Amino acid sequence: MKLIATPSAPVPVAAYSQATQARGLVFTAGQIGIDPASGALVEGLDAQTAQAFSNVGAVLQAAGLGPADVAKVTIFMTDLTQFGKVNAIYESFVGGHRPARSTVGVAALPLGALVEIEAIAVQP
Repeated sequence: MKLIATPSAPVPVAAYSQATQARGLVFTAGQIGIDPASGALVEGLDAQTAQAFSNVGAVLQAAGLGPADVAKVTIFMTDLTQFGKVNAIYESFVGGHRPARSTVGVAALPLGALVEIEAIAVQP
């Protein structure tokens, strides 16, 4: 197993890696809307979702991959009534690519985040 790390995504705050690569698959850690430059959680659902997808993209890029290589996305949200907003930002991230996806409602996320996103990508 190879560990993936990039300064373009938030530094892990516990005992985990930004991503791991094993047998042709890349598994990203869940990303919340932390701005990697400031280390602070951005404000609001739209901004947090966009930043979380930016962080996932940076981790994928560090592995030599991009959104078109993603096979599965999992989105965790504290308020599923806001799904439409998150889905619109998701669509801008994946473009015409349509990976499998699960969206899960949760009671709380780290640092009071409103959304957390993880992905599994396949190396070509």
